[in-house]
Amino acid sequence: MKRSFYHYLMTLRGPNAADEIQVFANNVAKDIQFPKQSDSYEEISDYLEMNVDYLSNMDIFDSVWQKYLENNR
Repeated sequence: MKRSFYHYLMTLRGPNAADEIQVFANNVAKDIQFPKQSDSYEEISDYLEMNVDYLSNMDIFDSVWQKYLENNR
């Protein structure tokens, strides 16, 4: 069964926020509006671009998205 991007991202959280991916994951965990059930790149990237200020660079999202695709085959 294919898991949502949110579910995958939650596996990348960390207590110390050691890198930008952990910071992103930690912030998404606190975002109650994040599309938690989605596995659509367009839906999630549109949401991030239009609604959040905790992601300084969309390249972070793109990097995590590629890892998500590799882990969700």
